[in-house]
Amino acid sequence: MTPPPNPGRRWRPTPLLWATLAIHVAALGLLVAQPAHWPWALAALIANHLVLSSVGLWPRSQALGPNWVRLPAAAAPGHIAITIDDGPDPVVTPQVLDLLDQHAARATFFCIGTQAQRFPELCREIVRRGHAVENHSQHHYHHFATFGPRRMAREIEAGAACLTELTGQRPRFFRPTAGLRNPFLEPILARNGLHLACWTRRGFDTRCKDADVVTRRLTRTLAAGDILLLHDGHAARTAAGQPVILAVLPRVLQAAASRGLTPITLPAALEYAAS
Repeated sequence: MTPPPNPGRRWRPTPLLWATLAIHVAALGLLVAQPAHWPWALAALIANHLVLSSVGLWPRSQALGPNWVRLPAAAAPGHIAITIDDGPDPVVTPQVLDLLDQHAARATFFCIGTQAQRFPELCREIVRRGHAVENHSQHHYHHFATFGPRRMAREIEAGAACLTELTGQRPRFFRPTAGLRNPFLEPILARNGLHLACWTRRGFDTRCKDADVVTRRLTRTLAAGDILLLHDGHAARTAAGQPVILAVLPRVLQAAASRGLTPITLPAALEYAAS
């Protein structure tokens, strides 16, 4: 049975978006009243769009809308979230699941829709083992942040529909490719009852082959409320040929345990926040 749609959220434009609207209205007014001053109007618009592009390229920014870069305060005490992107991968993901089981830890898997369709049983296994499957778009296009609102909505909604059909659970969170976005994203997420989730810190484990370096990036200041990013898909390989996540994840879980921190899923954190 397909679960009902998520209740929509109210979209609240941020101060930057209100400023953007004001700049556009002012520029239009200047062009109408003083056409000779068009260079000033153009300069203001260019400057504004440069600012919008810059914050869209900053995954942890909240200037374009709400963004989970840490767990909500109600969920943070004693908890962290481990998020795993770009899967499912038929070789890496089962080993990740076994490692999580060994440490009685829960994780959130941001899955790509097309990958999920290739390995549907693996997605269902993630859920059966108590983890969350969330929306990482249908195709994982690298130029996702350049999409207009219609194409962006199609990509998000197709990913959500795919994962819902395969797992029987509707995603509650969305993470864009590399965390990059534009001002169109938040209204789409709000309409679909989705929450943008990025991270507190990442290990760059798709590029860095040194498990020690990746581990240090993730654990050096590990604290309650942190959201960590790893990858089961597109994982870099160590010099020995091992996917970096398989070398790093046990160390991260041990570091969390030594600090008295329990990894939970993002939907569990959302429930804490709502209670």
